[in-house]
Amino acid sequence: MRPDGFPIARWIALLLPCALLAGALGSQYLGGLAPCEMCHWQRWPHYAAIPVAALSFFVPRRFLGMLLVLFAGALIAVSGAIGVFHAGVEYHWWQGITACTATAGAGLSGMDLINAIQRGPLVRCDLPQWTLFGISLAGFNAILSLGGAAAIFILAARRGQA
Repeated sequence: MRPDGFPIARWIALLLPCALLAGALGSQYLGGLAPCEMCHWQRWPHYAAIPVAALSFFVPRRFLGMLLVLFAGALIAVSGAIGVFHAGVEYHWWQGITACTATAGAGLSGMDLINAIQRGPLVRCDLPQWTLFGISLAGFNAILSLGGAAAIFILAARRGQA
């Protein structure tokens, strides 16, 4: 007998982005790692996936719940794809599409611009702040998000059999 994979897929779709965001925010606020622009890009799909996955627990129809779980899985996969791109920029496989520096406001004087730069952290997207076994946080996000999204899709497709 093969169990129905939908309940597990639904829990992964909810808990995985919660855990990854907890790790990202913990490394930022507790670990002192300032995120770059692309780090923030990776968080946005996870922020969106959480309410979508949570809503799947409250819809009365399984079909709608399945669509919500699949949509949350797609959002998680988008974060993983951004993580792949960001990790590639960090490993210098390709160039990034942003300078990852503080943006200058229109009409600022030279001194105001210098003061704005000095006040905020200057975080480059092409230099990882932390690695484990040569894998950066962007790399871990890519691995966990894409792996989790694949698990969600596979489990959601699995129907229970008697």
